[in-house]
Amino acid sequence: MSSVRRLPPLRSMAVICALGSSVLLMTGCTNADTARSSVAEAAQTTPATNTASPTDTGTATATSTGSASPSASASMTDDQAERKALVPQAKVTWDKAADTAVKEVPDSKLVDLELKRTSAEATASTGSPSPSTPNPAPSQGAPEWEAKVATSDGTVHRIDIDAVSGKVFRTQAEDQDTDDKQQLADLLKKATQTPEQAVKAATGKVKGTVTHVELDENDNQKAIWSVDVVSTDSWDKTTLEVDAASGDILNQHVDRD
Repeated sequence: MSSVRRLPPLRSMAVICALGSSVLLMTGCTNADTARSSVAEAAQTTPATNTASPTDTGTATATSTGSASPSASASMTDDQAERKALVPQAKVTWDKAADTAVKEVPDSKLVDLELKRTSAEATASTGSPSPSTPNPAPSQGAPEWEAKVATSDGTVHRIDIDAVSGKVFRTQAEDQDTDDKQQLADLLKKATQTPEQAVKAATGKVKGTVTHVELDENDNQKAIWSVDVVSTDSWDKTTLEVDAASGDILNQHVDRD
């Protein structure tokens, strides 16, 4: 008698199929969870990348910028730069220029002396050559000492001196009226302190190079010597008022412009 293989019942087949589907579903879910976990771990371990564009003005730009540029206060003003350019060019000191000026006019005294650049007027030689040493004017823009000396009656002569060679290249009488002469004559009588004494008092207070000395009156009608001293460190200019009778320092002002 031949044996016959039995087919499993339909119910058993349904159960088997259901179990198989469950296993496949669980496997798929497990793989999905594993993938999500891997992505999360990768996000935690990967360093953040700065995506700021070159035009952003936030911290990304700040960190890529080098040292800050110098502030405006660290640079010199136009006047300071001009002093730095002019003062070292003058090879003749104020006292040598003053001595030269008073020798040009007999019995005169210094009333004004200033270091400046030679003007177009001076190079045109509108005045008279020096009677003692006639010399050509320096080129326009070159350093010169412009001096003014006065006789006891208040008559003023202007003396232009080359600040490099020390030679006089022009002398000229100033245009004055009677009142101007008398006022200056009275001021000369009050000034018992010489310009040398005034400068000594000023430079004893402030160190530097003297670029201007002038006999004047202050607001209280007191005769003073106004002395400008330029610092060769900062190129600031300090103006000191020296009592022309006592030699005391009455006031001082620093010009940092």
